[in-house]
Amino acid sequence: MGYSPERKSAVLKRMLPPNNLAIRQLSQDEGISEATLHKWRADARSKGQLLPDADAGPEGWSSRDKFAAVLETAALNETDLAEYCRKRGL
Repeated sequence: MGYSPERKSAVLKRMLPPNNLAIRQLSQDEGISEATLHKWRADARSKGQLLPDADAGPEGWSSRDKFAAVLETAALNETDLAEYCRKRGL
């Protein structure tokens, strides 16, 4: 079964803060297999998108996730950085 890019994007957004939904919960809510959701997250991560595991706060992030966050925020001023952190629950 193929999913539209819009649906895929919307589901991936639910993995991000402030929602931080776990893949198991998303699978139940959306009717999409956990394997598919894991693949989508892995694909997004390989493209540089920051998608840490839902149950891991920044302390539990992988080196790759931390580096992606640094790259995303490197050019932000203090106000924008504060907004970035609030949106992501940091």
